[in-house]
Amino acid sequence: MECNAVVSYTVPPEDNGATVRHILRARLHFSAHAISRLVRVPDGILVNGQPVHTPFILRTGDRLDVQTADHRPPSAVITPGPWPLPVLWEDEHMLVVNKPAGMTAHASNFLPDTPTVAGALAWTRGAEFIFHPVSRLDKGTTGLMVIAKSGYIHDLLRRSLHTPDFRREYRAVCVGRPVPDKGTIDAPIGRDTRSAVARMVRPDGSPAVSHYQVLKTQGAFSLLRLRPETGRTHQLRVHMASIGCPLVGDWLYGVENLTLISRPALHSAALALVHPVTRELISVSAPIPDDMQRLLM
Repeated sequence: MECNAVVSYTVPPEDNGATVRHILRARLHFSAHAISRLVRVPDGILVNGQPVHTPFILRTGDRLDVQTADHRPPSAVITPGPWPLPVLWEDEHMLVVNKPAGMTAHASNFLPDTPTVAGALAWTRGAEFIFHPVSRLDKGTTGLMVIAKSGYIHDLLRRSLHTPDFRREYRAVCVGRPVPDKGTIDAPIGRDTRSAVARMVRPDGSPAVSHYQVLKTQGAFSLLRLRPETGRTHQLRVHMASIGCPLVGDWLYGVENLTLISRPALHSAALALVHPVTRELISVSAPIPDDMQRLLM
């Protein structure tokens, strides 16, 4: 299923006399590489319904229509699989899915038989569906994941990540209760040289900021609202462990206990983003899954 979406732009008086190339770069934010591919696509660029080249001079009131499809085969062979992957929001440019635990974004040589988001989408959309994950989640993390249907939309969404135009909120269950009940963890994160996969707080790491709030405490565990300002690998897990409250079930930064939960208790629960084309505010939420709920009973 190829993306055939189009973005449109009606030329205002201030852009009278501008070239198509200028509008593609300055107003619609196409990269130079994307434009070089676009000019080779039949009817890829239309002005008032007629195909034009990028030096074409635009006049006030002209309507510019531009295709956003990738116009290339997928970069990797994806194995489709009948894995459940609820789609909570979708239009011609992007979709938001509710990823279950145990599913990775892409296939891995280390985990060749693991269900993947790419494979689940290929099963329902066709193997030619090109997969552009915007907000990635670890294998054990559940919840909302944004996927663009073209490289162009992917680039626009990635630019808006960690800005007021793209806000994400998580729920987590941690060991103990953070003090104070609400705060900010501003601690740089880098690689842990003792591990091939782990990260750690270290002074020479990349800047990382997370906000937390205790919503409920039940016995030895607390339910948290977490909001990352940055997007470092394992950021929320590392930050909570760094203040002595690792996530329940976090085998890497805490203590694994399969009798409680089989994964780190982390869920991408809500997002609010400004649509990169329509500028509509999109708000989506996903309830906390049962395995996390049981920790608080």
